[in-house]
Amino acid sequence: MDIRHAIHPDQAEALDTAGLRRHFLIDTVFDEGGIRATYSHYDRMMVLGIAPAAAGALAFDAALAKVAGSEFFLERRELGGINIGAGPLRVTADGESFTVAPQEALYLGMGARDVTFANVDPSRPARLYANSAPAHSRHPSRVVRQEEASPQPMGALETSNKRTIFKYLHPGVLPTCQIVMGLTRLEGGSVWNTMPAHTHDRRMESYFYFEVPAESFVLHLMGRPEETRHLMVRNEQAVLSPPWSIHSGAGTGSYAFIWAMAGDNQSFADMDFVPMGELR
Repeated sequence: MDIRHAIHPDQAEALDTAGLRRHFLIDTVFDEGGIRATYSHYDRMMVLGIAPAAAGALAFDAALAKVAGSEFFLERRELGGINIGAGPLRVTADGESFTVAPQEALYLGMGARDVTFANVDPSRPARLYANSAPAHSRHPSRVVRQEEASPQPMGALETSNKRTIFKYLHPGVLPTCQIVMGLTRLEGGSVWNTMPAHTHDRRMESYFYFEVPAESFVLHLMGRPEETRHLMVRNEQAVLSPPWSIHSGAGTGSYAFIWAMAGDNQSFADMDFVPMGELR
């Protein structure tokens, strides 16, 4: 468990590279055979890497419940996750079983008490990247297939940002209390994501970069539009994006990333776009 406190933009602009990475970069998301969690004070979002061992099952423990201040972890929380592993994941929640194939998403509603995660095929381990946010209402748990995730093509090769956005946990797909989550995949020859840049002061966001080749990286842009900073992000690392920050980037090659938001609303279009000429 790692706990990250909220940072004022004035403080962020005074940080050196090590300080920016310490506060905003999650450099290790997965521990093989375990559950690794980072708790952010931005909208109380939690980032989790769930990687069951070849055999056996993982379960939420008392440490997660303690951080949430509840009897059990999801007593007042909901969780969304996307399987980025090689094989399917079997999730059991209060006796109900779900099979989450690679590139599929899982939603667990508030109140799920007894939750376990296990590989269906130990020779093809699953890896669930997940986000959890506080909830005040309960919605049904379910699996979302990739074809259900309202794929939305965007960008163009001419601007190096041709990509497809998959909105897995989104009001148009299923009801959630506040968490919104999806996956963006760039096409070959495209490297830019979320440009032109924007902010949304009503929601925080987390970015998880994956399928980044070993010798490549993504240059993640953050900060206030007039005072931008950057983070060098490698494969399977995540970034916490404050509400006051832009969140954009470019890679040395194609990649994919998972985004998740929590805050005042669930409107994907609620963005304050920044004119290109105003970025500094």
